[in-house]
Amino acid sequence: MIPRYSRPEMTSIWEPQTRFRIWFEIEAYACEALAEIGVIPKESARNIWEKAKDVTFDVARIDEIERVTKHDVIAFLTHLAEFIGPDSRFVHQGMTSSDVLDTCLAVQLTRAADLLIADVDKLLAAIKKRALEHKFTPTIGRSHGIHAEPVTFGLKMAQAYAEFMRARERLAAARKEVATCAISGAVGTFANIDPRVEEYVAEKLGLVPEPVSTQVIPRDRHAAFFATLGVVASSVERLAIEVRHLQRTEVLEAEEYFSAGQKGSSAMPHKRNPVLTENLTGLARLVRGMAIPAMENVALWHERDISHSSVERMIGPDATVTLDFALARLANVIDNLLVYPENMQKNLDRLGGLVHSQRVLLALTQKGVSREDAYAFVQRNAMPVWRGEGEFRTLLGQDKDVSAKLSPAELDELFDLSYHFKHVDTIFRRVFGEG
Repeated sequence: MIPRYSRPEMTSIWEPQTRFRIWFEIEAYACEALAEIGVIPKESARNIWEKAKDVTFDVARIDEIERVTKHDVIAFLTHLAEFIGPDSRFVHQGMTSSDVLDTCLAVQLTRAADLLIADVDKLLAAIKKRALEHKFTPTIGRSHGIHAEPVTFGLKMAQAYAEFMRARERLAAARKEVATCAISGAVGTFANIDPRVEEYVAEKLGLVPEPVSTQVIPRDRHAAFFATLGVVASSVERLAIEVRHLQRTEVLEAEEYFSAGQKGSSAMPHKRNPVLTENLTGLARLVRGMAIPAMENVALWHERDISHSSVERMIGPDATVTLDFALARLANVIDNLLVYPENMQKNLDRLGGLVHSQRVLLALTQKGVSREDAYAFVQRNAMPVWRGEGEFRTLLGQDKDVSAKLSPAELDELFDLSYHFKHVDTIFRRVFGEG
C-alpha cells in the first residue's frame, strides 16, 4: 500500500491497531463461550472484556515482545496479559494461532468486500447516468479497431453497466465464500476446545463455522476471493481502455475531464492526456498479479504450514486497497467524462457511408442475388471509398448490377441511421429493467 493509491476507509481495515482489536474480540468471544459451557469462570470472561475493551494496543510494545518470541500471536497475548492480569491464563484456551489469524483475516476480507461492493454501486450509478443520457447518441461501433456498424454511446455504457453488475454479484459470492471462522485448535480436531465455541465466535463476528479447518481455513476460499478481485480489475481496465481509445486525437469522441490549472505535459503545453485511465490500466495489472500467489497458497503441507502467511500479509491489503482506489477513480472518470456527439457523428461519416454495407448486402440477397455475388457487388463499390474515390451511396447507384435490383428509394432507405437503433429500448430493458 502506498498513500498515492489508497483511501482511508479501506486502509484502516489493515492497520495493526485494527488487526489487534479483531484478535482481542476473537479471544474475548471465545472466553465468553467457554464461560457459558463451564470451562472458565464467568467472572473471568467478564473481566477479560472489561480490562481490554477500550484499550489502545501498543504496537511498538507488541513488536518489542515479538523480537524475543519470534511469534506474533504470542507477542500479542503477552501484551494483552499486561492489561488483563491473572485472568489472562484463560485466554487462548485450547486454541491455536491459526484460529486467531484465519478468523481475523476472514473479518478483514469481508469488511473489505463490503467496501468494494459499495464502490461498484457508485460506479454503476455513474455508468447508468451516462447510459441514459446518451441512449440514442449515434457513434461508430468498431471491430479490430476498424469502423464496423453504428451503435450508440448509451449502448457502450449499457454494456459496461451489465459487466459491473456481474462484478457486483461475483464480489458478493466471494465475500460469502471467505466469511468463515475457525476455532478448532491444533490440527483442527477440537480436541481441546468445544465446537460450540467456534459457533459462538462465528455468530458474533458475522461469519459461519468452517466445516473442516485442518488447523487452517482451506485456501481455495481465499484463492477464489483474490481471483474475483482480478476479474473485477480486468473489467475496470476494459472500460478504462475504451475511454483511452476514444480520447485519441484522431478519434476524440470522449475524454477525461481536464480541470482548470491541470497540466498534461512538462514539455508540451497543449497536451490533454488520459492519465487517469492509463493509471487504471496499471492498477488492474497489479490486482490481477495478486491472484496467482493466492492460488499457489492453496497447496499447503498436510494440516498446515505458513507458506501462505507472507503472501497474504501483502496481497490482503494491497489487492483490496488498490481495487478500492481503482473503482472510485473509474466512477469519477465516468461521472465527469466529456462526451462529444458531434465528433461521433463526424467519425460515423468518415467512410462515406460504408458502415451501411451489410444492409445493402442483405437487401440484394432478398432480391434474389446469391450471397457470393451480392458480397462481390458491394465490396467492389466499397473499396474505392476506402481510397477516397467517392461516396458509397453514389457508387452503388451507378453500379448496373446493384441498380438492377435496388431502386434509388430503396438504396436511400438502406442508409437510414435510425435502422440500427430500433432495438436499443429492448437492450436497455434487459440491462436496466426499465420500460
